[in-house]
Amino acid sequence: MVSERPASAYLPLIVAALAAAMGGGCPSYALAGPQTLREGLFGDRPAPGRRVSPPVARYVSEDGDAFVLDRSQTRVFMKFEDSPEIWALRPSPAPRGDVIYKNDLGEPMLRATRLGGLTLFTPDRPGGSPAALTGAGGALKLTPLSPQALLERLAQASARATRAARRLIPFEADASPASSAIVADAANVTAEAVVRMARRPDGRSLLAQLRKVKLVEGRKPAAAMHGDEMHITVAPAEGLAGRPSSDRIMQAAGSR
Repeated sequence: MVSERPASAYLPLIVAALAAAMGGGCPSYALAGPQTLREGLFGDRPAPGRRVSPPVARYVSEDGDAFVLDRSQTRVFMKFEDSPEIWALRPSPAPRGDVIYKNDLGEPMLRATRLGGLTLFTPDRPGGSPAALTGAGGALKLTPLSPQALLERLAQASARATRAARRLIPFEADASPASSAIVADAANVTAEAVVRMARRPDGRSLLAQLRKVKLVEGRKPAAAMHGDEMHITVAPAEGLAGRPSSDRIMQAAGSR
């Protein structure tokens, strides 16, 4: 049972998979205005006759991986269409004036050229695959959740992790109204990490050590194992970048 306290108080939430028959939602999307990729990356104008890219755009790689790249915010975010996870990327300078965008483990995910070209890096194509612009996309954002909505998201994440591990993995969270959205997203990303681990040849042995997920607020996003518990720290002030990626969670669990 979840008791609702004043907005300034924390909302202790303990969710087990048996309560997870409820649906969850995705981050809310909003259309953004026009801007070229070149301008967004380097602050100058594109070459005459080149196709312009909006600050939030959809791309498809040569291998068929579709994703949205959002450059309309202070951080750059991307999301693959076949995954619920939103990746927070950091720019790093590269030769010839290019920019490489890396995840929170420092691994490259995108390379952007001064002419507006994009290369996508994936585990299947570590050498990169060219990506083509297909049109505008929806901004990658989160919205605050009510206690009931947060409970449903945690239940959904717990159920997903439980199915992947084939045993109960409850999710416990301490959340304030200001952190509700990022806590829910962190739970979703943690469930994604569990699903990814379960697909690995050594996944069962790794998941055998995981008995519970606990989400807490802190100054910096982090993931760490404490005994048989996975502790996920979220930093609400950092928005979507305020929680660890599934790659970082998998690393904390010993699978990377």
